[in-house]
Amino acid sequence: MTATGAEQPPVTRAEYCVIACAEAWRDNGEVLASPMGLIPSVGARLAKRTFSPDLLLTDGEALLVGLDGTPEGWLPYRQHLTMVTGGRRHVMMGASQIDRFGNQNIACIGDWARPARQLLGVRGAPVNTLNNPTSYWVPRHSRRVFVEKVDMVCGVGYDRAAAAGPSATRFHHLPRVVSDLGVFDFTGPGHAMRLASLHPGVTVGQVREATGFDLHIPPDVPYTREPTAEELELIRVVIDPKDTRSREVAGPRPLGTPEAGR
Repeated sequence: MTATGAEQPPVTRAEYCVIACAEAWRDNGEVLASPMGLIPSVGARLAKRTFSPDLLLTDGEALLVGLDGTPEGWLPYRQHLTMVTGGRRHVMMGASQIDRFGNQNIACIGDWARPARQLLGVRGAPVNTLNNPTSYWVPRHSRRVFVEKVDMVCGVGYDRAAAAGPSATRFHHLPRVVSDLGVFDFTGPGHAMRLASLHPGVTVGQVREATGFDLHIPPDVPYTREPTAEELELIRVVIDPKDTRSREVAGPRPLGTPEAGR
């Protein structure tokens, strides 16, 4: 119910994704939150307004932003790098490809020497993943993204960090991956990707079908938590009144009943 007593519309898939992204920054304390993408940005601002008030918000690059998303200051690149290498930043990046151990690719599709498609480039992914917490946001979960082996490693996964030794593993931490189907972490065997929660309306079978590797799935998979009435009001009225979140996740795919395939 709203403040006027009118019944709220049902929670959308995009809003469950916002909640899942916001939860990535829970208990992070006074760190630089660097969300990349519409829904991660709404999630970071929601986290700061509720359970993580000490977060310092950025646009993901060089501007410091307020709760309404407007620029409040500039973060010099040298200072940004100091925060990254000092572990005082939690970035949520995108992933053109990601594998079971969290290796991420945003550089190219195909052989790097002669790629079929050139993407963003490696950018800061190696430094991010080896020096501060790095989560990922995937707005369209598919076998093209969740692959057996990435074509080029940009963000470093758990297996490659372990192979490189203590200098790589000391600060390496991948808290979560959020997609339009659910939430994933790396607490499976050998730090393999595990299904942590399903967004309501999604089935385990659908996640398996959309994943290009053998995903670790525990016996009982919970649903992503519901937003509170306060959080829903903040998302819809204060943070994102124009519903830009639906540009990234328009709505659920036809799934049948929520329990089907669990």
